[in-house]
Amino acid sequence: MRVLISDPIADKGVAMLEEAGFHVDVRTKKSEEEICGFIDEYHAMIVRSQTKVTRNIIEKARNLKIIGRAGVGIDNIDVDAATEKGIVVVNAPEGNTIAATEHTLAMMLAFARNIPKANELLKQGLWERKKFTGVELRNKVLGIIGLGKIGSGVASRARAFEMNVLAYDPYISEERAKQMGVELSDFNGVIENADFLTIHLPLTEETYHLIGGEQIKKMKPGVKIVNVARGGIIDEQALYEALKEGKIAGAAVDVFENEPETKSPLFDLENVVVTPHLGASTEEAQLNVAIDVVEEIIQALKGELVKNAVNIPSIKPELQHILNPYRELVEKLGKLISQLVDSHIKKVEIKYNGDIAQYNVTSLTNTFLKGLLRPILKDAVNYVNAPLIAQSRGISVSENKSVELDDYANLITVSVETEKCTKTISGSLFGKHDARIVRIDGFTVDAVPQGHMLVVPHIDKPKIIGPVGHLIGQHDINIAGMQVGRKNIGGRAVMFLNVDSEVPVKTIKELAKIDGVLDVKYVRL
Repeated sequence: MRVLISDPIADKGVAMLEEAGFHVDVRTKKSEEEICGFIDEYHAMIVRSQTKVTRNIIEKARNLKIIGRAGVGIDNIDVDAATEKGIVVVNAPEGNTIAATEHTLAMMLAFARNIPKANELLKQGLWERKKFTGVELRNKVLGIIGLGKIGSGVASRARAFEMNVLAYDPYISEERAKQMGVELSDFNGVIENADFLTIHLPLTEETYHLIGGEQIKKMKPGVKIVNVARGGIIDEQALYEALKEGKIAGAAVDVFENEPETKSPLFDLENVVVTPHLGASTEEAQLNVAIDVVEEIIQALKGELVKNAVNIPSIKPELQHILNPYRELVEKLGKLISQLVDSHIKKVEIKYNGDIAQYNVTSLTNTFLKGLLRPILKDAVNYVNAPLIAQSRGISVSENKSVELDDYANLITVSVETEKCTKTISGSLFGKHDARIVRIDGFTVDAVPQGHMLVVPHIDKPKIIGPVGHLIGQHDINIAGMQVGRKNIGGRAVMFLNVDSEVPVKTIKELAKIDGVLDVKYVRL
């Protein structure tokens, strides 16, 4: 077995692979074309963030069984292409957690006490004590957006500084937050009340420019912002303008929208502390991620199960042909219901009816949980760790099975209970692979869960469907399909619309104003 290491990793990782009996080649700084020329020689590939594992590379990889990312993010790997070829993709989601957590606190302290600028001037021979009066962390409100492993680690350490921690995370229960000494709030509540604000989210289409001009206007005058997560979550131009105006008193930025970044206007401001993406750059973190991913590579090449697979859950070969068709359905059920609720999830139930109930469906339940958690947690959640992440966030999960037939040969029903409501959705397969949503909160529908969707609860009366379709058309959005479910004439009903493109927030707000429309949810699958 041959292993290709295309980005530098700790020497310990290379030694572990050689001790396990594998031939290892370290071939760094190679272009896509060069890698395509020799990738078919290898059975495993290890990358960090520099190498882009494209579809073209994967298609040339005739012998590749596994791709390992020595780190968390997998945006440089074409996971869909790997999945299509049956190549397992693994990451190291926990190896750099402590490093990023500690760097967040280091950055916060650095600009709270003006350490970088004071250090610079003193080394130039200038003793400027009065110029660098700082602020204390004690009794300040720390707002945290995202309470994953890093966010919760920051919360724990901030409590040691006697800060008051206010956090937003839709997947953390009130009970779990109390155990952490954290007060939960909605997104606006956090940004409006924070003295210090730190973000710990992945970069996605939903989180891109999550903090922009409109959000900054809602913040306290003199707020201080830290970003050690991903560049692009904060609109850098809006941040720059707010820092110049004094609305934001200071910022500490480790990540940038375009990296490497050497000419950002932020660099010209004295109230900004910057570092070149050092969040995971500790000796311990680099060693940990190398060891974690190498252990996964060794397990996979020996034909054993891996724990951090981000694309392929472990299913016994004899069950694959039975359960695989349902994998996409349950993951889409998870993604759909996750985007339909907007408060903290407390309880999850998934029920299997029909022939499928006679099998061990744990892998499907885990796949559903991955879909449920992934819209927020992204690369940090996979098929294996999803149950543990749900448990750590205080989410109760139950699985029920019944071989009794419903209206369908096989029916999968998922219910999510939040602090405000309970949402229930049922799905089935038409044929072998045609996934459908067949019920939502008791309404019968026949909706295809794919692409861009609008879910519109409304009152069943004239002049609802027409105005909705007309308004969407005015915004140049094409409707690909529509399904309406109701129980009683004149009662509540629900409308599913498949559309061909993203629906802007402005359009959603206009739809919500139509007489009889009760709510509008935009979902992307």
